[in-house]
Amino acid sequence: MGIKGLTKLLADHAPKAIKEQKFENYFGQKIAIDASMSIYQFLVRFYPLCIKPVYVFDGQPPELKKQGLAKRQVFTDLYSKREDATKDLNTTVETGDLQGIEKYSKRTIKVTKQHNEDCKRLLRLMGVPTIEAPCEAEAQCAALCKSVCGCLEDMDSLTYGAPRFLRQIMDPSSKNPVMEFEVSKVLEELELTMDQFIDLCILSGCDYCDSIKGKLASQILHTQQV
Repeated sequence: MGIKGLTKLLADHAPKAIKEQKFENYFGQKIAIDASMSIYQFLVRFYPLCIKPVYVFDGQPPELKKQGLAKRQVFTDLYSKREDATKDLNTTVETGDLQGIEKYSKRTIKVTKQHNEDCKRLLRLMGVPTIEAPCEAEAQCAALCKSVCGCLEDMDSLTYGAPRFLRQIMDPSSKNPVMEFEVSKVLEELELTMDQFIDLCILSGCDYCDSIKGKLASQILHTQQV
């Protein structure tokens, strides 16, 4: 989904809803993960602490999202015609530009359906549970978070009613603390109902509709509260 400016909005207007946690504090918990966000990331950080990842893969996109996906594809096509990512990657490799290598490497990768199927099979062989969502992975993650899973690594799941979620837990090399957001405190600090919060996220801009041009999430919040 992707909600523009939401992280900054919560940091500025709902700081009490965010806690810094040590990675070790999630020892033994189950964590729902949108697989498309972390298909290339490692599980090695989870297993020493007996954290049980449940990988959720996207199903068919809803009709409302297809317009946003089409726009994203147009941007990808334009980029392919404008610049040759592979050529740029080769140049950065020759010059030893590590940041450039990381940047252009990502642009040369296209995750296919076969990649997803291979990843599911590999995860199952490793004993890692996988789920194919009927629609969007983040909605399924939120449902899991309400029942069998303790938390999840996907901010978009806030709008689907997940009670809490985590940031910065997936990077095995990160030294930053895990950021835990508690949804009930988010609503309390923003002085919004859940329905109003969902409206705020929609107006801020998401995959289902365009944002209001020239309006930041904080400005929309102020307008909504007046």
